Amino acid sequence: MNLAGCAAIVTGSSSVTGIGAECAKALAGRGCNVVINYLSNQQGAKETAAACEALGVETLIFQGSVADDQSCRAMVAAAMDKWGRLDALVNNAAVTKPIKHVNMDQLDGDEFIRIYKVNVIGAYQMIRAARPHLKASGDGAVVNISSTAVFRAAGSSIAYCASKGALNNITISLARVLAPEVRINAVCPGGLLGNWTRNILTEEEYQKRVDEAANEYLLAKAIWPADVANTALWLIEGATHMTGEAVRIDVGRHLQ
Repeated sequence: MNLAGCAAIVTGSSSVTGIGAECAKALAGRGCNVVINYLSNQQGAKETAAACEALGVETLIFQGSVADDQSCRAMVAAAMDKWGRLDALVNNAAVTKPIKHVNMDQLDGDEFIRIYKVNVIGAYQMIRAARPHLKASGDGAVVNISSTAVFRAAGSSIAYCASKGALNNITISLARVLAPEVRINAVCPGGLLGNWTRNILTEEEYQKRVDEAANEYLLAKAIWPADVANTALWLIEGATHMTGEAVRIDVGRHLQ
């Protein structure tokens, strides 16, 4: 897939050095115009957009929550109004709340619903809104940013792990729905370092993970947002014979 002159949406792409921002910059590096989506971090969205524009593409900054269906539809409409096409979608927007799995009384239904609204329903709503335009491109691609939590059932909370399992299930279901014009796959990173991980761990826990990555992980290194973005880019640009797959990138942790 030649991305030059194409258009893409990356949800949750305002954290500058986060997965979404790295995905936006990776797409821009291939000549793809990109929608930068944010909920509250307007300054980060502007910085991400500037980094993309420095690579010679156009950007559109869109504020809105993917949990709101009207925002999803408006985001897609804004991309179509600006470029008249939509070729790729990266569903990166996600939320969580660190709750130890053993503390079941601290995880209630409201928290499940909050997480599912963004991590699962939000991704579905974005795909539904983008579907006709991705199909019209003839070679559209969707990448859902998932997690190895779906394989290990270990992560920031049971609700978060379950939401990523549901996201992978949607990936398979919609691979059938969107074919043959659109491919949809998921990326499942594990052993991730960067701002997302730092925000859900204490500093002591984060430094422990840094040490584990260097000394205990099979490949003696961690996964960083740019690594996830490179995999997402490959799924969009190069994996033209793949759909309905969940690609695990965890530096070999599943073998240990």
